[in-house]
Amino acid sequence: MKAATMPTTPQFEAALGIIAELRAVGHEAYLAGGCVRDLLLGRAPHDYDVATSATPDRVLRLFPRTFAVGAHFGVVLVSCTPDAQETLAPSQVVVTEVATFRSDGVYSDGRHPDAVRYTTSAEEDVRRRDFTINGLLLDPLRLPTSSLPEPSFAVREGLIDHVGGIADLEAGIVRAIGIAEQRFEEDHLRMLRAVRFAARYGFALEPKTAAAMRSLAAKTKAVSRERVRDELTRMLTEGQARRAFELLAQTGLLDEVLPEVARMKGVEQPPQFHPEGDVWTHTLLLLDQLPADCSLPLAWAALLHDVGKPATFRRADRIRFDGHVEVGVAVAAEICRRFRFSNDETGQILALIENHMRFADAQRMKASTLKRFFRLDRFDEHLALHRMDCLASSGHLENWEFARERFAAMPAEAVRPQPLVTGRDLIALGYKPGPAFKEMLHRVEDAQLEGQINSPEAARSLIRDRYPIM
Repeated sequence: MKAATMPTTPQFEAALGIIAELRAVGHEAYLAGGCVRDLLLGRAPHDYDVATSATPDRVLRLFPRTFAVGAHFGVVLVSCTPDAQETLAPSQVVVTEVATFRSDGVYSDGRHPDAVRYTTSAEEDVRRRDFTINGLLLDPLRLPTSSLPEPSFAVREGLIDHVGGIADLEAGIVRAIGIAEQRFEEDHLRMLRAVRFAARYGFALEPKTAAAMRSLAAKTKAVSRERVRDELTRMLTEGQARRAFELLAQTGLLDEVLPEVARMKGVEQPPQFHPEGDVWTHTLLLLDQLPADCSLPLAWAALLHDVGKPATFRRADRIRFDGHVEVGVAVAAEICRRFRFSNDETGQILALIENHMRFADAQRMKASTLKRFFRLDRFDEHLALHRMDCLASSGHLENWEFARERFAAMPAEAVRPQPLVTGRDLIALGYKPGPAFKEMLHRVEDAQLEGQINSPEAARSLIRDRYPIM
């Protein structure tokens, strides 16, 4: 791997300062976990975690600005402003997680240890972690300079590897530390994390680790739905969604966390419209197009846009899925409820699913219908989903191109013009308020959007002609 020097960051400098201060009073302290892994892979870490022999109360006393949010498990947050960044605004102050070396007891709830025993052994601490690639330690004070190390496997100075993490990084393997079944019994979510890491880095699951995941997949039902949701969202939005969901299916995890999606496998589609194959294959091809950092609603809608097809499959003159959109919206709504998405997230996911088939009629829509179509919130996401849907099936983009060009060319005031009449105007004309007002106002807006009228006078005339007062 070609080495490339990375610039120093406030986060790295803050962690370096914490480590130096802990060392100055006789404690061991290292960079630990994901930041070391990412440095070796040539990726910029989001943050830098510190592992130390100092107990939480010692850390709390050493640093003036701390938050004991996880002190029960040996974790303290240290807030500091590196010397070179003294002018940072309060919102930019760096917070570093400092964790005490520990050895965990039994995990009876499948998430947290029942008891935590602090230790002075870095190796003992590393061996209770999840995967070998996350079990590396780095002593930044042993680096030639205080700047970040070069992201290369050639860097060995300062690295401490008790679990074979470097070899697994070089081989591209996600391997549980120690006995895989024990690691997954301790925290069932680790099975989903294994999939996410393998997909993110293009790694393979080590055979014993994968076998343990298959045998314990049902344990994920005990994990809080919010934690599962967050892991699945990361899989969908890190740019490797297809690989992640292939691995979920291969390990049996998909049947446990999203059985509605697992049911897509083997559901045939009409070859004249879907030459790519069944609903599962189509969905994977669509997921393959999801870019990194795409929005949560778009990612989940891409996954669930055809979730109504398994329940509506039938053979007639050809394979049909009558009402699959409506069924899909209902199934997706239940998934959103189960995973406790916000109202805004749920609304956009369901809107994307509900409207994804409407593009087939775009070129035949009346002007008023097309403009109302363009009013959908975040219409760019509707366009993005339709494009991916087409490329994952027939490849025909005529309707997408038509809608995209018209949407881009149409001024906002043409899509949502100022109303020519209001309910108060109808009352002034002598009409009594009631349900008919909605129809009357809609009729006027229709004519306005079609370009048939463009003034309040014309709108009032249309109302009088169509709705005479008896």
